[in-house]
Amino acid sequence: MTDRAVSVTRPSLSQLVVRALRLRCPHCGGRAIFASVFELKERCPSCGIRLERGEKDYFVGAYLFNLIAVELILFVCVCGLVYVTWPDPPWDLITYVTAFLMLSGCVVCYPFAKTTWLAVDLAIRPLSPEELQWHREGGDVGDRELPHV
Repeated sequence: MTDRAVSVTRPSLSQLVVRALRLRCPHCGGRAIFASVFELKERCPSCGIRLERGEKDYFVGAYLFNLIAVELILFVCVCGLVYVTWPDPPWDLITYVTAFLMLSGCVVCYPFAKTTWLAVDLAIRPLSPEELQWHREGGDVGDRELPHV
């Protein structure tokens, strides 16, 4: 591997989020980061960043993020439906439809949760040149750990 310096351009928060919602790499905007509908590739084909940032159980946060986002969306929708149909809301319909939407929403929103979680992480912990070099060199090579700067 090489010792040349790697420059890191820091995307704005809006760039990170828009790229994530378009299911692209939040760091560079590269395409084709998914190996399948629910599984990210190990690294971005464009910039080389490891999509789990070199940490075990990285996407536990994405699971939680997905659950909270779907719950909030459903909460707002149910409150709106109850408001619109008040004083006689269709409680049985609301119960069955929200159960279905909760389960399907978690599945449909999961890829977005993964990329958005990565975008939030990059906003909170921006890539350093050392970390990007580590990612590009394959990370976890020998005894060389993720640089903590």
